[in-house]
Amino acid sequence: MAAKCCSPAAPKAAPGCPPDPGPLEGDRQGFPRGVRLTEAADYRRVFQRSRNKSSDRWMTVLALPNQAGHARLGLAVSRKVDKRAVARNRIKRLIRESFRHHQTELPELDLVIIARPGAAGQSSAALRRALEQHWTRLIRQCAES
Repeated sequence: MAAKCCSPAAPKAAPGCPPDPGPLEGDRQGFPRGVRLTEAADYRRVFQRSRNKSSDRWMTVLALPNQAGHARLGLAVSRKVDKRAVARNRIKRLIRESFRHHQTELPELDLVIIARPGAAGQSSAALRRALEQHWTRLIRQCAES
């Protein structure tokens, strides 16, 4: 019975269960609130004062150093990218997945990824390759500064 209290379906951990790991700890592959930009002020700050930028035909990545102790991600995928919500959601899923796999390598940055209209027509593999290049470029830019 003690194993039930620690199951992912349980809303709160019961006494005796281990604490929930932080945003970058453990084997969790989720996208917890701590690694997301959630407030309009956070987005505004990155848009206005971004220091590092990486762009290609399908997306632009804006980055600004933060004090959170880890990278945080914000997404801007508008209807200009594609009118269909299913296409916009696919792009967002790919970006989040790529971020989850690279977040431990990224410096302490607030990142906003802005998708461009051509992104919806690209294959998932092409978008993943583009994101890999963006992560590599941002890591290198931050190491140089």
